[in-house]
Amino acid sequence: MRSITRSATVAATALGAGALLALAGPVAAHAHVVVTPGEAAAGSYAVLEFASGHGCDGSPTTSFTVGIPEPVLSVTPTLKEGWTVEKVMVELDEPAEGAHGATVTERVGQVIYTPGTPIEDGYRDSFQVQVLLPEETEGERLEFPVLQTCVEGENDWSESAADGAEPEYPAPAIEVGAAASDAHGDDAADTAGVETTSSADASVDVLARVVGIAGLAIGVVGVVIALAARRGRKA
Repeated sequence: MRSITRSATVAATALGAGALLALAGPVAAHAHVVVTPGEAAAGSYAVLEFASGHGCDGSPTTSFTVGIPEPVLSVTPTLKEGWTVEKVMVELDEPAEGAHGATVTERVGQVIYTPGTPIEDGYRDSFQVQVLLPEETEGERLEFPVLQTCVEGENDWSESAADGAEPEYPAPAIEVGAAASDAHGDDAADTAGVETTSSADASVDVLARVVGIAGLAIGVVGVVIALAARRGRKA
C-alpha cells in the first residue's frame, strides 16, 4: 500500500512540475511592457502597440508614460475609450523638416496614457501610437522607454540591452529595417502593423506551445518512472 501511495505521489509531483513548466512560457513572454511590431521600415508610418499584463508588485496601474526617441518628429497617439491621452511637447534645438516637408520647431517628447480606472494586476491592456520613422534611422534600434505608474510604486522600463544581456527593466524597442518603397500613411501602416503583430504573436504562441509540450513530456516521464518503480517492488 505504501508503494502505491509513494508511486502516486511521484506521479502527481511530476505532472505538477510539467504543468508549471507549460505555464511558465506564456507568463514569461508577457512579463514586461512590450511593443509590437518589433521591426518596421525606415521612412514608413508604423502603428506601435504597447501592452502590459501586470502592475507594480501587485499594485494596479494608473498610467503609462511613453518616451519618444529624438529622431521621431511625427507622432499620432490613438484615442482609447475610457482613457485620457496627453502629448507632452518639447522644443527642438533648431528647426527641422517634418512630415510632408513642413518645418517644425517642436516635437512630441512623451505620450501619457491614463486609464479611467486603474488596471488591476494580472489583467492585460494595450494602447497604440503611430509614428513616422525617419529614413536616416535605417539600421538603428529605437527605444521607447515607458514609465508605468501604479497606485503604489512604479516600474521604469528604460534600461537598454547591453552585450545581448536582458536587463531587469528593458525599454520597449523596435529595429528599423530597410526603407520602404512607398509610405503614404495610415492605410499602409495599419496593414503592416497588423501583419507584423500577428507574426510576433505567432512566434510567442509557438514558443509557449513548445515549452508546454516539454512540460507535459516531463510529466509523462514521471508517470512512467513511478509505474516502473511500482512494478519493480511487486516483483
